[in-house]
Amino acid sequence: MNKLIVSSSPHIRGIKTTRSIMGDVLIALIPCVMAGMVYFGFRALLIVAVTTATAVLTEYLSRIIMKRTQTAFDLSAAVTGVILGLILPPGCGILFAVFGAVAAIAVVKQMFGGIGQNFANPACTARIILLISFSGMSVWTNTSFMTDAVTSATPLAAGSGAYHYFDLFIGNTGGCIGETSVVAILIGFIYLLVRKVISPIIPLAFIGGAAVMSLFCGQDMLFELMSGGLLFGAVFMATDYSTSPISKAGKVVFGIGCGVITMLIRVFGTLPEGVSFAILIMNIIAPQLDSLFVPKPFGTERRLAK
Repeated sequence: MNKLIVSSSPHIRGIKTTRSIMGDVLIALIPCVMAGMVYFGFRALLIVAVTTATAVLTEYLSRIIMKRTQTAFDLSAAVTGVILGLILPPGCGILFAVFGAVAAIAVVKQMFGGIGQNFANPACTARIILLISFSGMSVWTNTSFMTDAVTSATPLAAGSGAYHYFDLFIGNTGGCIGETSVVAILIGFIYLLVRKVISPIIPLAFIGGAAVMSLFCGQDMLFELMSGGLLFGAVFMATDYSTSPISKAGKVVFGIGCGVITMLIRVFGTLPEGVSFAILIMNIIAPQLDSLFVPKPFGTERRLAK
């Protein structure tokens, strides 16, 4: 005899786990790590290694201190560490890198409950914390904070026309470790799409919003899209599950907002880069976007206008 079994959702479970998803993200980040090492030397690899190791260790100790289930080995902390390392300049001090990784995990992630409960992207917020805390690093991608291997100014600091589009595409420019090579970022993006780890909505909306805003402000659109951390942020930071909207409409608005705010900061702000601030602002707005674009439950009737 058939029995009616009552249970709480989810009723359908997929085969993907947090560890497998984070593993895919780490694989997608490999081209950026390799490009950073090629253009900036082993100093860049050292920075990424330090932030990654510190992030994992901080997560491990935080879960012990807070007496919570251990999550240091689900690879989410490793992803945060790698991303943070890639958005720092290769000449960043080791202690600064350690401080940033501790802030990302202990403050932004664990103090809000851990994975899935943080309100903002940990790596993105940690970069902003470092930028604000150490005023001497007001321009993070300036050559004064880089190794001797870098002899040219960053694209955003130098201005449009200082670099050929091809150099911007392959990453042969000054900048942060993992943000300079467009081709490396695109390889990671395609991998994440093929593995169905992320949706293309937010990255495309991010890029589209920035493109339209750059044209509206009279800027070189291709230069703006391929410079700084715009593409890296659109692919690897704005798509964070816990800090971006769930609905498709919410994702579109979220991505466009990130792109528009990035360009507003670049054009009218005092900083040459605005990606991290734009993503953080939209992270804060994300819950409101979810409330605004609530999807209609399956099977409900459409409400007719009176």
